[in-house]
Amino acid sequence: MFARKKPEKTRLDQAIDYLLARLVEDDDPEDTAKTVDQLAKLYKMKELDAPKHVSPDTLLLVAGSLAGIVLIIGYERANVVTSKALAFVLKLR
Repeated sequence: MFARKKPEKTRLDQAIDYLLARLVEDDDPEDTAKTVDQLAKLYKMKELDAPKHVSPDTLLLVAGSLAGIVLIIGYERANVVTSKALAFVLKLR
């Protein structure tokens, strides 16, 4: 139902695949060293292009804080509370 599509290979991925195949075929140590150096550079470029994602732990922490705030504000609206409820939310961190 929620199957992910395989992302299309970028030109960077194709270049990495080509160098990996070439690395397997090379018998010359000098060519192998050059190929490994090029692969290292390409992997660094790929790392820079990777999208940054928010960790699930952070999302859970934010959701918990928001739920606590909503519960406290809802209770304060229905009942009179003499203390400041938001001070309790900040102590959860």
